[in-house]
Amino acid sequence: MTGTDVTGLDVLEARARAAARPAADEGLILCDNLVRVYRTQDVEVQALQGLDLVVEEGECTALVGASGSGKSTLLSILSGLDLPTAGRARVAGHDLLSMGRRERLGYRRRTVGFVWQQTGRNLLPYLTALENVALPMKYARVPRRTRTARAGELLDALGVGYCRDRRPQQMSGGEQQRVAVAVASANGPRVLFADEPTGELDTASGADVFAALRRANEELGTTVLVVTHDPLVSEQVGRTVRIRDGRTATETLRAEGDPGGEEFAVLDRVGRLQLPREHIERYGLRGRVRLTAEHDHVGVWADGTPAGTDDRPAG
Repeated sequence: MTGTDVTGLDVLEARARAAARPAADEGLILCDNLVRVYRTQDVEVQALQGLDLVVEEGECTALVGASGSGKSTLLSILSGLDLPTAGRARVAGHDLLSMGRRERLGYRRRTVGFVWQQTGRNLLPYLTALENVALPMKYARVPRRTRTARAGELLDALGVGYCRDRRPQQMSGGEQQRVAVAVASANGPRVLFADEPTGELDTASGADVFAALRRANEELGTTVLVVTHDPLVSEQVGRTVRIRDGRTATETLRAEGDPGGEEFAVLDRVGRLQLPREHIERYGLRGRVRLTAEHDHVGVWADGTPAGTDDRPAG
């Protein structure tokens, strides 16, 4: 971005960020055997059941799951709003289990940005788009002139420069969410989290918001993690991770120009995997299953299927 002054504070912050970078084999976001249990007087609910996730720096990834799958719980942990019951979670070198209050505040102000589903949670109604984008920089003690210039540049880059003098009630829902992406990007975060950012929008407006998220990823260099229940989001990103019953179940990788992509089951560190539901139903898999070691794959057979049958196995 142009128009930003480089100060001694900027240099120190850049060095601190570089020192906090995770090891190359860990990824920018790392969840290792993550468990989150919610307890009330009579009920215990295990929202995350040993979830593993790695997101590399520079990725634009969607996290997809039905209601109750654990995706919102995971986002709350990664955003610093909640703590896991067990396991390990790191984002950009920050250990989310051991952060103190001051580090957590700095983490939320500088390391990560947020776009929530509810537009009222993203923007202050009495400020213009330009003022909303400039506000996070004020808390980071960026000089006023630099704040205004950078806010204008971000709005232009995300295609909503014409909204700079409008308040939220003067913008459409899609415009508000694109401005929210600019607000989330104001302090140059390493990671941008988006929670159902298109959940209240029509298809065309949702596509505009995803275009803004992709610009933040490609042009601003921000790693983007979108949490959604919409499986069609996989067409908008290069990688889709599906969560089921509190664990990572499958991943879909999509090459440029390939709208469908290829789906993979995810094997955790102790060898567990979740077969896609359609495979389970198609082959009648339940209870015990037989595994056979073939020369180039592992066969998964329904219990009761005779060994050596010509019926095709599930794996």
